[in-house]
Formats: sequence, C-alpha cells, structure tokens
Amino acid sequence: MKMSVKKLATAVGASVALMAAGQAAAEIRIGIAGPMTGPVAQYGDMQFSGARMAIERINAAGGVMGEQLVGVEVDDVCDPKQAVTVANRLVNQGVQYVVGHLCSSSTQPASDIYEDEGILMITPASTSPEITQRGYELVFRTIGLDSMQGPVAGEYIVSQNPNKVAVIHDKQQYGEGIATAVRDTLRNAGVEVAMFEGITAGDKDFSSLVTKIKQANVDFVYYGGYHPELGLILRQARQADVNAKFMGPEGVGNKDINTIAGEAAEGLLVTLPPSFDEKEENQDLVAAFADKGEDPSGPFVLTSYTAVQLVADGIEQAGTKDPFEVAKALRAGTFETPIGTVQYNQAGDMESFEFVVYEWHSDGSKTPVN
Repeated sequence: MKMSVKKLATAVGASVALMAAGQAAAEIRIGIAGPMTGPVAQYGDMQFSGARMAIERINAAGGVMGEQLVGVEVDDVCDPKQAVTVANRLVNQGVQYVVGHLCSSSTQPASDIYEDEGILMITPASTSPEITQRGYELVFRTIGLDSMQGPVAGEYIVSQNPNKVAVIHDKQQYGEGIATAVRDTLRNAGVEVAMFEGITAGDKDFSSLVTKIKQANVDFVYYGGYHPELGLILRQARQADVNAKFMGPEGVGNKDINTIAGEAAEGLLVTLPPSFDEKEENQDLVAAFADKGEDPSGPFVLTSYTAVQLVADGIEQAGTKDPFEVAKALRAGTFETPIGTVQYNQAGDMESFEFVVYEWHSDGSKTPVN
C-alpha cells in the first residue's frame, strides 16, 4: 500500500526536524507510552522497566544499524484523552516507533493517530481484539487477545462445575471485552450466568454488588477489569461472608491487590501470560534485572522488552528505518524473543499466545493450576 500524501509529508517533516536537531544520524527514538501515574501505574512500571532494559542491552550490543536507541517516555495515566495528547506529543517530537500503550481504551485512540501519521506501534499489554481489527498497517502487539484469554478462563470455570456464575466488569473496553468473552464461553457450555453487569471504575463502595451476589446464590464470580476495584470487591465480599470463588484476567494479577484485599486475595484465580522469567533461556536476562533490583516476573515486563526488540529486529531485517518497510518485515519474519517465537498475521497479532490459569496467594505469589 502506498504512503498517503499526509503520511509522506509527515515522514519528511519528521526527518527534517530530526536532522535540524542533529539527531537523525545518531539515534532512533522510540516512544514508551503508558501509565506512570494513576491507579494502574504499577503495570506501567512493568512496561517501562522492560522497555528500558531492552534499549540498554541493544545499545550495549552496538545499537541498530549503527545507531543508538533512545526511549522517549510519556505518561498517559491509562486515560483515553491523555493518550491522545501524548500520542500527538510523540508525533511532534518526530518519533517513528512507539511501545505502548498499556490499557486498551488508551491504545485504540492513540493507534488511530499513529497509523495516520506513519508511526509503527507495538502494544505489550492491550488485549482488546478491536485494536487490530481495523486493517491498520502499523499496529502490532506482543500479547494475546481477549478472544484467546476469555475462553481459557471460561473453560476453567466450566471445569469447576459451578451452579451459578456472576460476570462483572468495569464498563471499560478491556474489562467489558474480556468479561463478554468469558460470559459467551460459559453460555455456550450451558453454565448459568446469573448476573452480567458493570461497576464504575474508581468506586470504593461495592456493598450493593456484594448483596446482589449473595442473594443470587452465586458460587463463582468472574471480574473483568483492573486490580484496584477487584481488591475492594474481594475484601467487602469476604466481610459479608460471601464464599464464592473469584477469578480475573491479567489486569488483576498485581501484588498490590494483596495490599487492597488482604487475606481475601488468597485463592483468587487469575489468567496470565506464562512466567517467561522462569524460562531457562531467559536466565541471563533475569539476572540483568536482578542486578538493577528490578522484578522481571510481572506480566508486561518481558512483553515490553520484546516489543522494543522487535522494533530493532524489524529495522535490521528491513534494512531501513521506514516504519512501513519495518511493518512488512515484521509480518514476513520469524523472531526469537524472551516470550518465545513471534510470527505475525496480517492483522498484527501473533499467530499464537498462551494464557495460564494461576491461583493467587495472599503473599503475592502464584501457582499454576492448569
């Protein structure tokens, strides 16, 4: 597909701006966009940690085509409006590649801007299928889809033979999307979904929801969303003597849920990417994180590392920094990364990605159950 006049003008303008700044011959700038502040900043910490490590190691090995990678970090607070603001900021700074965003609701509007402006984006965390269903050339990810993760959770719930299931979500793109995938899997298996309803992200009092769950005699609750709300729901449910089993997606798999829920976090079920930090071939990389006092076990650390690596490998394979040529190289190639072998389909999704069901413990550790 030919580059549009707008994209061509943008690319030329960005190149001129970089040359004027004395940067074009020396560095490749990669925007790292995610939450540095706000309620899910803990996930942003994972993203920035992984991306920084990849940039450091690639530069130490000689960079990319003789040039050094430079991270341009921006805070989108996991807010769609702020995501648009920082996306435009990256455009104005002449960035040609972005690792991010983290939250699906931020990634989608930001990706509209990147595609229009000729910037290649790889999200290490956004799982909403809608992001890659629009036929964009420059949008990729290093994580699986809700349409993969939801059935894994739903099939596990079916295997537990619950009597009644409540499916709750936070009414946001990610949370409602994954909850819908779980609900549909349950219904197709003949499991009764007694409740399917949303809460408001940021709320603190879930007593009415807990009462509904209790009155409906629900024995299994699936929650689509992030850990701050689920932590409170767990704590308030246990205080109300609700004994239902709870489960959530990777957005709740954060040690901070233990701070919020306390002992009520024990036994929570979570779908997460595999523990890439436990792979034998990643132990040198794990040691490098340890030397910095950083934890590589979070679900988005090595997916972010991989996103940076893929930008570098794509440039090397294409033999050019043109994002459109790099996108072609990514779709055509096979790449060995810390998260395994990566091959892309036309949409920009990986051909395969595994999600694992873990049991979460009150000390923040987890145990695989499937």
